[in-house]
This record gives sequence, structure tokens and C-alpha cells, in this order.
Amino acid sequence: MLKKVSIAGVSITIAIVVFVAALSYSEDETEIEIEPIVNADVIMPTKVSRPGCEETDRCYIPSEITVEKGRTVTWLNEDSAFHSVTSGFYDAPTELFDSGHMDPFESFSYTFSESGVYDYYCTLHPWMEAQVIVE
Repeated sequence: MLKKVSIAGVSITIAIVVFVAALSYSEDETEIEIEPIVNADVIMPTKVSRPGCEETDRCYIPSEITVEKGRTVTWLNEDSAFHSVTSGFYDAPTELFDSGHMDPFESFSYTFSESGVYDYYCTLHPWMEAQVIVE
């Protein structure tokens, strides 16, 4: 005697077989190395959009970077808030470089062609200040 099987019953049986097969499958234990999308020199870490990062000197990490003349510096916003990299100080911008508002995980790069000390800040969060020293 043949037994009728409903389509719904077949779907459930197939789903159970696939689930059990997935549980018993084991991959090769080869480690996979994941490379970052952007190699940044300076990062804006999480939660720096609130005052307080300046007290622990972690608004930009590192807050002071020394590079050779002609080098490009790349900043990466790892925060969930918008930030900027703007030359000068909040009350005295220099208009040398300005990233504009950077979305989370967006980067900005600038090439320093002259030796000197370059202060910069975030236009949205004036307590965020840092410095590039070009030799």
C-alpha cells in the first residue's frame, strides 16, 4: 500500500535532513587572515563624539604622529558618529585640509609636502584635537 505524503511534510523532512547535515559538517581548520580594507595611520575610535576622550588623549589615535615630508597620512573613522579632520583649531581653522563630514568607516587622506607642525580638530566635536609633525 502506498502512503500519500503532503508537500508540507516533505519540506519539513528535507529541512531536518539539511540541518542535521550542516551540524555534522566540519571544515578544515585552516586559519584565514582577514586584511583591513583601509590601512589607516590615525583612527577615530568609538565613543569619541562625547566629551571626555581629550582627558585620556584618545580622541584621535595616535593624537600625535610624526611622518616624513611627502608622506600621505590616512585617517579612519571607526566611530558610529560623523567626524572630520580639519586643519587648525576649532576657533582658528587654517583651511589647509578638511575631510568634510566623514561617515562611520569612511577614510580621508592628505599628503604633507612641507615640514612643520600641523594641528587639526573635528568640526563637529571641538574637544577632538590632534597633531601631525612633518620632518
